[in-house]
Amino acid sequence: MPSKKSKNGSKQPAHETEESQDDTVNQLLGDTIVAINFTRDLLPNDLAKGVLGTVANLLMIVQSVIKNKSDFVAIVKKCEIIRKILERATKDATEDNLQGSLGDALSELNISVNRMNSAAASKKEQRLWQRLFSVRIDRDQIAGWEKDLDRVIALFNFEAIAGIAVGVKKLVLESKGNVAINHAPKYRPIEPPSRPAMLYGRDDLVAELTNLVVNDEHITLIGPGGMGKSSLAKAILNEPLVMEKFADRRFFVAYDDLDHSTITFETFMTRFAGALGIEIAGAHPVRQISTFLRSASALVVLDNAETFEEASASSALGDIPPAIAEMANIPGVILILTSRSRRNAPNVQWITKDIPPLDLNSAQAVFFRIYHRASRSEAEENIKDLLKELDCHPLSINILANAAQQNAWSPTTLLKRWNDRHSKVLDGGKGKLQSLSDTMQLSLSSPSVQNLGEDGCRVLAIIAFLPQGLNENLASDLLPSLPQVDAICDVLCMQSLVYRQDNFLKVLAPIRHYVQDSLQAPDSTCLQEIRAFYYRTVGSCLEERDQYAEIIISDHLNIEQVVAFNLANNPNDAKETYFACWNFLWCLQWHLPRPTTLTLAISNIVESPSMWTLKARCLSSLARLYNTLSQLVEASQAFQAAEALYLTAGDPESMGDCLLTRADLLRAQGRFIESQNLLEDLQHSDSWESLSETTKARAWFFLDIARMYTFTASADELFVKSVEPFHWGLLSKIWHWRAEFYYGGDAVQVNTHLENLFIQCTSIGDVFDCKRALEGLAEVAFCEGRLSDATDNLQMIVRIYEGQHSQDVFWYTVRKAVVMSKQGNYDPARELIHEASGPFQFFALRNARAFLHRSYSSACIELAAGRCDRAESYFTATIEACNMQGDLMRKAFSTRGLGEVAFTHGNFALAAERFEETRSLCAEMGVPPQHLYSCMPLDTLPDKFEGWALFLKGQSPLADVT
Repeated sequence: MPSKKSKNGSKQPAHETEESQDDTVNQLLGDTIVAINFTRDLLPNDLAKGVLGTVANLLMIVQSVIKNKSDFVAIVKKCEIIRKILERATKDATEDNLQGSLGDALSELNISVNRMNSAAASKKEQRLWQRLFSVRIDRDQIAGWEKDLDRVIALFNFEAIAGIAVGVKKLVLESKGNVAINHAPKYRPIEPPSRPAMLYGRDDLVAELTNLVVNDEHITLIGPGGMGKSSLAKAILNEPLVMEKFADRRFFVAYDDLDHSTITFETFMTRFAGALGIEIAGAHPVRQISTFLRSASALVVLDNAETFEEASASSALGDIPPAIAEMANIPGVILILTSRSRRNAPNVQWITKDIPPLDLNSAQAVFFRIYHRASRSEAEENIKDLLKELDCHPLSINILANAAQQNAWSPTTLLKRWNDRHSKVLDGGKGKLQSLSDTMQLSLSSPSVQNLGEDGCRVLAIIAFLPQGLNENLASDLLPSLPQVDAICDVLCMQSLVYRQDNFLKVLAPIRHYVQDSLQAPDSTCLQEIRAFYYRTVGSCLEERDQYAEIIISDHLNIEQVVAFNLANNPNDAKETYFACWNFLWCLQWHLPRPTTLTLAISNIVESPSMWTLKARCLSSLARLYNTLSQLVEASQAFQAAEALYLTAGDPESMGDCLLTRADLLRAQGRFIESQNLLEDLQHSDSWESLSETTKARAWFFLDIARMYTFTASADELFVKSVEPFHWGLLSKIWHWRAEFYYGGDAVQVNTHLENLFIQCTSIGDVFDCKRALEGLAEVAFCEGRLSDATDNLQMIVRIYEGQHSQDVFWYTVRKAVVMSKQGNYDPARELIHEASGPFQFFALRNARAFLHRSYSSACIELAAGRCDRAESYFTATIEACNMQGDLMRKAFSTRGLGEVAFTHGNFALAAERFEETRSLCAEMGVPPQHLYSCMPLDTLPDKFEGWALFLKGQSPLADVT
């Protein structure tokens, strides 16, 4: 035969010709093995089954071990003839037939093929012992096997005489011409899909799933539409370990274009077989596919399995799950299912993996791989927030990036489109890969969801409405009109429309936007039930942490959403909602202090006469929450707005309460002049005479606190007018004697009075006044150099408040650490602050006053220890925080501290600059510079740092600088 030529006319190399021939023979061997295994399962006779099993084993040895495969072409064709003969000859055979000529022929055939198989098997063993890749079988031996098979095939001529089957003679004649007519399932190799080009952030997951597959585990990839389940499956198919194990036996069966309502068992099996590359005909499709799969190891992906999983819920399609189970039980066969549904085939040991959204970095990588209208560095910050709003949902990111790229939107335009249209922007075309609407409709059209009727959409709309989702433990209490709510949620979860997290049923952001934009609004009955339950809860909550407090802590964002929604949309129920609003804010203040989104909703309340007092209460509750969070500027603004409304509504007592609290906030910021002016204006206002005596005493008390810091009154005048009312009497006496000490009074006399007052406070159990008395005693001891006594007094405060008020424990533990540092115990002081901050991270992180206290105190400790670099860092951090919080007092303390650091380093110009800034802050506060620390002696710096004192005296070396 002439040699094949390449395109340039040269001869093809001999080894390439051999490889081409080997490929052809390999294909023939593979097809024949599949057909023989298929027929073997159908035969009714055990001996015939055994013969075909031996023949298949022989051919597999040839396929995997024998080098000269092309010499076996005739043998392969004769084996195909044997398959056909046995299929026809034994189809209707009886025991009598098998004891006659047909039985004899079968026995002869069995002996012949066993002899051939033994010879081939010995070659295989030889290869193993000698560590060879392949071996040859002598052509003469092969020719002898051909003659032996011809002899045995001729014996089956008697089958025609016995009338057992028809057409055998024709088969025998065909065998003489080596013509093989294949009526078994035709096999056409199918290439698996390639690895997706954009698969970001999934490396670890792909590695984990690949490890499961190569270790023979069946897996299901579960998640809502667009989560990238199919892409993951395709990536696994193309992993090197998977390719090595399964070679060309990697199959991807797609069901995404079929409809739940039209799929049949036959459709399912035909699609399955087509993806394997075989055509099935007649009955027993499962047996035919199983036969094909048994021929070698195989990995099969069933993509979009929810199509048939949901359809198989009907009795007409009940054969699908058993069929999958049967194939999953074939040794060497591994299945991967991708599905939105959790209704996976029973009787299969699936390992279920819920596919998470992308991490933010990967989400950005996907977006900017598609979108090129702006550089990543320019657009990253804006896009990052948008991707977070999409919960980093892969399909939504892909659609959004393509829409922005194709429409040439700038990042600003893209954000505007999203804010205007939300999920409508995610409808970029037709089909589940280009439209969020289409992929959502696929899930919503599943029979399981359809069977829920309107209740399914009602529950889904409620879950999308609530920012935290639906608290599963409270579902029946929140929605009593839906007694089947738990079962409905189970179905929605099974379909991956919702997911469970921390006892809540939630939806991904794109699904939430779709539901809110395209489905029905939350049912009014459901909203009323939820509102009623949450309103009862906040109305029953007390300061103690009880069952109601637990609900508020767990459902706080949902309650906030319901209150805001009703403030904006239900004016007829305004009174009930306003009560719920201020109760909720009060509950947050006590049990979960955090910023709130209700500020705008409260501000937008229409100020009609009937609403003045109600809105004022909401504002005052909001202000107290801000105060707890140390957002003093916002708290002051809310109090001031509440004051105006209370005054308009004719409620001077409530107005006075807000104003006094606001004045105390100014004092806490070191704004003593502002606080003093506010309180003096109140005393000269028309409202003063309408205030209760207790409120007036409180006003005098706060006014004297401000005057004490500014030294605008003598110590004898301070805290005298607030003594009369019992509530303010003891506290006023304590502060009077503390003021006497700050103003230079006799320390022994002050100490005696404070000790007596402490005993009085203890006798009536007033821990708040006890704290103030002990703090005064600690200050006296500290200034007299009795540092151990000062430490003991501070520790006594800690013991009083332990287990009750964590912030006070933290505050005075830090004070104690500062005193310890002034005793030279620097390391224990640092450790004490560290330990105190640990259990009270809530206050350290969210309460700015606590942060300022810790930061400034740490600076004092480091300065005392001679670590000026560390002290400088703490002072700087404190000043930055003071700028954000408007705290003038600690800013002045820290600025003076930076001046001392500069002075220590010999940088007198910088030191003078810092001290001058400190003096300016004193003027703004209204505090005489020489009395900067007079009322806060525990905050003083060690005496060895005397730059500030020299600056105030105008002495050298600072005199030359200034």
